[in-house]
Amino acid sequence: MAAFATAEACDSNAELISNGDLRALHPIFKMYGQRRCFSGPIVTLKVFEDNVLVRNQLETKGEGGVLVIDGGGSMRCALVGGNLGQLAQNNGWAGIVVNGCVRDVDEINDCDVGVRALGSNPLKSSKKGHGEKNVPVYIGGTLIRDGEWLYADSDGVLISRTELSV
Repeated sequence: MAAFATAEACDSNAELISNGDLRALHPIFKMYGQRRCFSGPIVTLKVFEDNVLVRNQLETKGEGGVLVIDGGGSMRCALVGGNLGQLAQNNGWAGIVVNGCVRDVDEINDCDVGVRALGSNPLKSSKKGHGEKNVPVYIGGTLIRDGEWLYADSDGVLISRTELSV
């Protein structure tokens, strides 16, 4: 996927941008993981300071998908750490976008997966299993639906209603 560029996608899809089928997330995310450029169909989670559903989802086959986690923007603990980064890599996830924090940054940076998060925090999350899967989430100024496509590179993150030709 190294040939894909979000800036070029925006330039060549003005109509999709104007009708809302292609949206750019606000530039609030930091980059982690070895993949600077990644894309795939989206699976959504909505959790708050609890990463049980995150682990459960990353234990499934990712098949090149991107896990988008709405952690409510909490900066009080991490939802993804090095073990989950390794799990994502091993199970074929292309990337993870976290509206919240990660930890074990050096370990995540060793994983062949793309990760975007608001920042890092060494505190772990709770383990109660609360949250929702496959629900619309509002992150980075846009509504993101399960099954849409995410494209990320060094310029930013795009959400598309459908898969773009790259």
